[in-house]
Order: sequence, then C-alpha cells, then structure tokens
Amino acid sequence: MLEPTGPLPPEIYWRRRVFAIGILVLALALVIWLVVMVARGGTSPGGAAATSTTTESNQPAGGPGASAASSSAESDVAPCSDQSLAVKVSVGQPTYRKGEQPVFGIVITNISAAPCSRDMGSGMQQISVQTLDGTRRLWNSVDCYPDGQPDIRTLERGQQAAFTVTWSGSTSQPSCAGERVPVPAGAYAVLAQLGGVRSTAEPFNIG
Repeated sequence: MLEPTGPLPPEIYWRRRVFAIGILVLALALVIWLVVMVARGGTSPGGAAATSTTTESNQPAGGPGASAASSSAESDVAPCSDQSLAVKVSVGQPTYRKGEQPVFGIVITNISAAPCSRDMGSGMQQISVQTLDGTRRLWNSVDCYPDGQPDIRTLERGQQAAFTVTWSGSTSQPSCAGERVPVPAGAYAVLAQLGGVRSTAEPFNIG
C-alpha cells in the first residue's frame, strides 16, 4: 500500500483512509439489507382467496361470524349427518318489484354435540321457489347449474355457514329444459335444502 504523503503527520492520513473505508462498508451493507428486504416482501404470502360471484349461484356470505366454519375439513372430523344439521332460508326483502332479482340467504347450523364436516357447495344445496300454496314448483337452483364447486366446511358445535344466492326471477325446469320466462307478479315461497334437510318455507312477493 502506498505510504501517505503530505504536510500532515501520516497518522492523520491513515485515519482518514480507515474512516472512508468504514463508510463504504456501511453503505454496501445497507444496500444488501435493502435488497434482501425487498426480495422477502415480494415473495411473502398475503391476501385472502377471492370467491367468484355468479347469478343464480351460491356464494359464501361476507362479514365476521357469517361464515365461521373452516373452509376445509380436518381428517379426524366425522361427516355431518342430516340429523346433525339445520337449514334456514331468508329473503333479502319482503317485496321485489317485477324485473328485480330476489336475494336469498341460507344458513346451515351444526346442531349436534360434536364438530363435523360436510360438502356445502352450490351443487349440494338446492334453493327452490314455488307458489305460496306449494302446489307448483317454479325454479330450482340446480336445474341449470347442477355442478357447483365443492365447498367442504368443518362446523364446530353450534357453528354456522352462511351463503347467498341471487335469483334471476325466471322459471326453470330440470336439466334446464324448456323456455325460461319471468314469473308474474304474485306471492311466492322459497325453500332451501341440503341433502335430506329442508328449511321451512319463507314467503315473499313480486309486484
């Protein structure tokens, strides 16, 4: 290494060189740290999985506690039998104007004493609209959309899974046969079913 020269004592120049080298080392370490932090930030997992929304297709209802069940069943949890579940259906509003799309809510509750799991996908649920006296079936959610995505939920005792479905307001037949036409103004009832478990009918109006 070259011997420092100048009017000052050599110790002064050596100290300046050591100080300058120290600054360079610190700057290099700071750059390396920033690169590592940026790399970690780009690969970190984040964000909840989005759920697709389709007319006349079930979707999990939002909000804390609305869908308290886990999205996948644990291997040591028994399947939910029909006797261990209760199904309730609700209507977004008591009366819809003709041309509006009614929104129905479905809540499935584990009424047994132990946790259990069940596929609650839209293909397993059936939501149907019928005349108020129950003599004529007008629409069913699986007529035209029979193959929904699986949605296995694990429910603790007393826990609920909530879903919503939007109805186009048109009739349907099994296998989506025939022409779909808007239902006329009148009083109707909606029911929900999962396996052999059915809800009570909930009335609503279109007018």
